Amino acid sequence: MASKPQVSIVIPNYNEEQNIKRGVLDQVASYLSKAKFTYEVIISDDGSSDSSLDLALAFARKHPHFRVLKNPHGGKAAAVYAGIKAAKGDVVLFTDMDQSTPLKEIEKLLPWYDRGYQVVFGSRGKARKNFPWYRQLTSWGFRFVRQIFLLRDVTDTQCGFKSFKTKVAQQIFPKLEIINKAGTTKGWVVSAFDVELLFLAEKFGYKLKEVDVTWRDEDVATNKSKNFFKESTDMLKQILRVKLNDLKGVYN
Repeated sequence: MASKPQVSIVIPNYNEEQNIKRGVLDQVASYLSKAKFTYEVIISDDGSSDSSLDLALAFARKHPHFRVLKNPHGGKAAAVYAGIKAAKGDVVLFTDMDQSTPLKEIEKLLPWYDRGYQVVFGSRGKARKNFPWYRQLTSWGFRFVRQIFLLRDVTDTQCGFKSFKTKVAQQIFPKLEIINKAGTTKGWVVSAFDVELLFLAEKFGYKLKEVDVTWRDEDVATNKSKNFFKESTDMLKQILRVKLNDLKGVYN
Protein backbone atom coordinates (compact mmCIF):
# COMPACT_ATOMS: atom_id res chain seq x y z
CA MET A 1 0.00 0.00 0.00
CA ALA A 2 1.34 3.37 -1.00
CA SER A 3 0.14 5.30 2.06
CA LYS A 4 -1.04 4.69 5.59
CA PRO A 5 -4.64 3.41 5.58
CA GLN A 6 -7.30 5.22 7.55
CA VAL A 7 -8.85 1.98 8.82
CA SER A 8 -7.34 -1.42 9.61
CA ILE A 9 -9.83 -4.29 9.64
CA VAL A 10 -8.77 -7.37 11.60
CA ILE A 11 -10.60 -10.63 10.93
CA PRO A 12 -9.64 -13.56 13.19
CA ASN A 13 -9.70 -16.89 11.39
CA TYR A 14 -10.06 -20.28 13.03
CA ASN A 15 -11.43 -23.14 10.93
CA GLU A 16 -13.59 -20.80 8.85
CA GLU A 17 -13.38 -22.91 5.70
CA GLN A 18 -17.16 -23.16 5.29
CA ASN A 19 -17.72 -19.46 5.85
CA ILE A 20 -14.97 -18.50 3.40
CA LYS A 21 -16.33 -20.89 0.77
CA ARG A 22 -19.74 -19.25 0.97
CA GLY A 23 -18.12 -15.95 0.00
CA VAL A 24 -17.72 -13.85 3.14
CA LEU A 25 -14.37 -12.43 2.02
CA ASP A 26 -15.88 -11.55 -1.35
CA GLN A 27 -18.58 -9.64 0.54
CA VAL A 28 -15.93 -7.76 2.50
CA ALA A 29 -13.93 -6.92 -0.62
CA SER A 30 -17.04 -5.84 -2.51
CA TYR A 31 -18.06 -3.40 0.21
CA LEU A 32 -14.56 -2.01 0.64
CA SER A 33 -14.14 -1.42 -3.10
CA LYS A 34 -16.76 1.32 -2.72
CA ALA A 35 -15.71 2.59 0.72
CA LYS A 36 -14.99 6.28 1.26
CA PHE A 37 -11.98 5.53 3.46
CA THR A 38 -8.64 3.91 2.76
CA TYR A 39 -8.14 0.53 4.37
CA GLU A 40 -6.21 -2.65 4.93
CA VAL A 41 -7.63 -6.04 5.86
CA ILE A 42 -5.62 -8.31 8.15
CA ILE A 43 -6.79 -11.92 8.31
CA SER A 44 -5.23 -13.25 11.50
CA ASP A 45 -5.18 -17.05 11.41
CA ASP A 46 -5.42 -18.81 14.75
CA GLY A 47 -3.65 -22.04 13.81
CA SER A 48 -6.52 -23.37 11.71
CA SER A 49 -6.61 -27.13 11.18
CA ASP A 50 -8.81 -27.06 8.06
CA SER A 51 -8.18 -25.40 4.68
CA SER A 52 -9.20 -21.89 5.77
CA LEU A 53 -5.61 -20.62 5.99
CA ASP A 54 -4.89 -21.73 2.43
CA LEU A 55 -8.16 -20.18 1.26
CA ALA A 56 -7.32 -16.90 2.98
CA LEU A 57 -3.81 -16.84 1.49
CA ALA A 58 -5.20 -17.51 -1.98
CA PHE A 59 -7.72 -14.69 -1.56
CA ALA A 60 -5.06 -12.25 -0.32
CA ARG A 61 -2.85 -12.97 -3.34
CA LYS A 62 -5.63 -11.64 -5.56
CA HIS A 63 -6.51 -8.65 -3.36
CA PRO A 64 -3.58 -6.32 -2.62
CA HIS A 65 -5.21 -4.62 0.37
CA PHE A 66 -5.58 -7.97 2.16
CA ARG A 67 -2.83 -9.77 4.06
CA VAL A 68 -2.70 -12.89 6.22
CA LEU A 69 -0.94 -13.48 9.53
CA LYS A 70 -0.07 -17.05 10.55
CA ASN A 71 -0.27 -17.65 14.32
CA PRO A 72 -0.16 -20.70 16.59
CA HIS A 73 -3.56 -21.66 17.95
CA GLY A 74 -4.05 -19.56 21.07
CA GLY A 75 -7.71 -18.50 20.87
CA LYS A 76 -9.59 -15.56 19.44
CA ALA A 77 -8.09 -12.95 21.77
CA ALA A 78 -4.55 -13.88 20.75
CA ALA A 79 -5.44 -13.84 17.05
CA VAL A 80 -7.10 -10.43 17.35
CA TYR A 81 -4.11 -9.07 19.27
CA ALA A 82 -1.71 -10.25 16.56
CA GLY A 83 -3.78 -8.29 14.06
CA ILE A 84 -3.92 -5.24 16.33
CA LYS A 85 -0.13 -5.22 16.64
CA ALA A 86 0.23 -5.34 12.85
CA ALA A 87 -2.39 -2.64 12.18
CA LYS A 88 -1.22 0.52 10.40
CA GLY A 89 -4.46 2.48 10.25
CA ASP A 90 -5.54 5.33 12.50
CA VAL A 91 -8.60 3.27 13.52
CA VAL A 92 -8.69 -0.50 13.91
CA LEU A 93 -11.83 -2.65 13.80
CA PHE A 94 -12.04 -6.34 14.58
CA THR A 95 -14.95 -8.24 13.13
CA ASP A 96 -15.95 -11.89 12.86
CA MET A 97 -15.29 -13.83 9.68
CA ASP A 98 -18.92 -14.97 9.37
CA GLN A 99 -20.04 -11.36 8.88
CA SER A 100 -22.94 -11.73 11.29
CA THR A 101 -22.54 -7.97 11.53
CA PRO A 102 -22.01 -6.84 7.91
CA LEU A 103 -18.90 -4.74 7.44
CA LYS A 104 -21.00 -1.87 6.08
CA GLU A 105 -22.09 -1.28 9.70
CA ILE A 106 -18.70 0.37 10.22
CA GLU A 107 -20.32 3.49 8.77
CA LYS A 108 -22.28 3.76 12.03
CA LEU A 109 -19.09 3.65 14.09
CA LEU A 110 -16.57 5.87 12.31
CA PRO A 111 -18.39 9.23 12.69
CA TRP A 112 -18.07 9.02 16.48
CA TYR A 113 -14.31 9.41 16.25
CA ASP A 114 -14.85 12.94 14.97
CA ARG A 115 -16.71 13.59 18.24
CA GLY A 116 -13.75 12.66 20.39
CA TYR A 117 -14.49 9.02 21.16
CA GLN A 118 -11.58 6.57 21.27
CA VAL A 119 -13.45 3.25 21.54
CA VAL A 120 -16.60 2.70 19.47
CA PHE A 121 -18.21 -0.72 19.49
CA GLY A 122 -21.27 -2.46 18.13
CA SER A 123 -24.27 -3.64 20.13
CA ARG A 124 -26.63 -6.34 18.88
CA GLY A 125 -29.60 -4.91 20.80
CA LYS A 126 -32.66 -7.09 21.33
CA ALA A 127 -33.35 -7.88 17.67
CA ARG A 128 -30.87 -10.72 17.25
CA LYS A 129 -31.86 -12.68 14.18
CA ASN A 130 -31.32 -16.43 13.84
CA PHE A 131 -30.34 -16.61 17.53
CA PRO A 132 -31.34 -19.92 19.21
CA TRP A 133 -33.34 -19.72 22.44
CA TYR A 134 -30.63 -21.43 24.50
CA ARG A 135 -28.09 -18.84 23.39
CA GLN A 136 -30.54 -16.08 24.22
CA LEU A 137 -30.91 -17.57 27.69
CA THR A 138 -27.18 -17.89 28.35
CA SER A 139 -26.60 -14.41 26.87
CA TRP A 140 -29.16 -12.93 29.24
CA GLY A 141 -27.60 -14.70 32.22
CA PHE A 142 -24.12 -13.61 31.21
CA ARG A 143 -25.21 -9.98 30.86
CA PHE A 144 -27.06 -10.04 34.19
CA VAL A 145 -24.02 -11.31 36.11
CA ARG A 146 -21.58 -9.11 34.22
CA GLN A 147 -23.53 -5.92 34.93
CA ILE A 148 -23.52 -6.70 38.65
CA PHE A 149 -19.74 -6.57 38.68
CA LEU A 150 -18.51 -4.68 35.60
CA LEU A 151 -19.53 -2.19 32.89
CA ARG A 152 -23.01 -1.49 34.21
CA ASP A 153 -23.72 1.07 31.51
CA VAL A 154 -22.78 -1.26 28.63
CA THR A 155 -25.61 -3.28 27.09
CA ASP A 156 -23.65 -5.76 24.97
CA THR A 157 -20.00 -6.62 25.48
CA GLN A 158 -19.96 -9.71 23.26
CA CYS A 159 -20.77 -8.36 19.81
CA GLY A 160 -17.75 -9.18 17.65
CA PHE A 161 -17.66 -5.75 16.03
CA LYS A 162 -15.40 -3.38 17.95
CA SER A 163 -13.24 -0.47 16.88
CA PHE A 164 -10.57 1.61 18.56
CA LYS A 165 -8.11 4.31 17.87
CA THR A 166 -5.24 2.01 16.97
CA LYS A 167 -2.83 3.49 19.51
CA VAL A 168 -5.44 2.97 22.22
CA ALA A 169 -5.96 -0.69 21.28
CA GLN A 170 -2.21 -1.25 21.17
CA GLN A 171 -1.95 0.16 24.70
CA ILE A 172 -4.84 -1.84 26.18
CA PHE A 173 -4.36 -5.30 24.66
CA PRO A 174 -0.99 -6.02 26.36
CA LYS A 175 -2.70 -5.45 29.71
CA LEU A 176 -5.22 -8.25 29.17
CA GLU A 177 -4.70 -11.19 31.50
CA ILE A 178 -5.86 -13.60 28.80
CA ILE A 179 -3.13 -12.26 26.51
CA ASN A 180 -0.42 -12.51 29.15
CA LYS A 181 -1.40 -16.08 29.98
CA ALA A 182 -2.06 -17.18 26.41
CA GLY A 183 -0.26 -20.15 24.96
CA THR A 184 -0.97 -22.74 22.36
CA THR A 185 -4.23 -24.58 22.94
CA LYS A 186 -6.62 -27.06 21.35
CA GLY A 187 -10.08 -26.73 19.88
CA TRP A 188 -12.50 -23.81 19.62
CA VAL A 189 -11.60 -21.14 22.19
CA VAL A 190 -13.74 -18.18 23.16
CA SER A 191 -13.47 -16.01 26.23
CA ALA A 192 -14.74 -12.93 27.96
CA PHE A 193 -11.75 -10.95 26.69
CA ASP A 194 -14.19 -8.38 25.30
CA VAL A 195 -15.32 -7.65 28.87
CA GLU A 196 -11.78 -7.21 30.14
CA LEU A 197 -10.95 -5.11 27.07
CA LEU A 198 -13.86 -2.69 27.54
CA PHE A 199 -13.40 -2.63 31.30
CA LEU A 200 -9.78 -1.56 30.93
CA ALA A 201 -10.66 1.04 28.29
CA GLU A 202 -13.15 2.55 30.75
CA LYS A 203 -10.78 2.22 33.70
CA PHE A 204 -7.95 3.97 31.85
CA GLY A 205 -10.21 6.92 31.07
CA TYR A 206 -10.85 6.45 27.37
CA LYS A 207 -14.11 7.71 25.91
CA LEU A 208 -16.41 4.80 24.93
CA LYS A 209 -19.46 4.74 22.66
CA GLU A 210 -21.83 1.78 22.18
CA VAL A 211 -23.70 1.84 18.85
CA ASP A 212 -26.57 -0.39 17.71
CA VAL A 213 -25.64 -2.47 14.66
CA THR A 214 -27.41 -5.04 12.51
CA TRP A 215 -26.67 -8.59 13.62
CA ARG A 216 -27.80 -12.00 12.41
CA ASP A 217 -26.10 -15.28 13.27
CA GLU A 218 -24.54 -16.27 9.93
CA ASP A 219 -21.92 -18.73 11.15
CA VAL A 220 -22.13 -21.96 9.12
CA ALA A 221 -18.84 -23.43 10.33
CA THR A 222 -19.39 -26.82 11.94
CA ASN A 223 -15.81 -27.82 12.71
CA LYS A 224 -15.09 -25.59 15.72
CA SER A 225 -16.37 -28.10 18.34
CA LYS A 226 -18.43 -25.45 20.13
CA ASN A 227 -19.85 -26.10 23.58
CA PHE A 228 -22.01 -23.14 24.51
CA PHE A 229 -22.67 -24.30 28.07
CA LYS A 230 -18.98 -24.72 28.85
CA GLU A 231 -18.16 -21.45 27.09
CA SER A 232 -20.78 -19.62 29.17
CA THR A 233 -19.54 -20.99 32.49
CA ASP A 234 -15.90 -20.28 31.56
CA MET A 235 -16.82 -16.71 30.61
CA LEU A 236 -18.64 -16.17 33.90
CA LYS A 237 -15.53 -17.32 35.76
CA GLN A 238 -13.47 -14.85 33.74
CA ILE A 239 -15.77 -11.97 34.70
CA LEU A 240 -15.10 -12.76 38.34
CA ARG A 241 -11.38 -12.92 37.65
CA VAL A 242 -11.43 -9.47 36.05
CA LYS A 243 -13.25 -8.06 39.07
CA LEU A 244 -10.85 -9.80 41.44
CA ASN A 245 -7.84 -8.57 39.48
CA ASP A 246 -9.15 -5.02 39.72
CA LEU A 247 -9.67 -5.28 43.48
CA LYS A 248 -6.13 -6.67 43.86
CA GLY A 249 -4.68 -3.77 41.85
CA VAL A 250 -3.40 -5.98 39.02
CA TYR A 251 -4.34 -3.38 36.39
CA ASN A 252 -2.82 -0.37 38.20
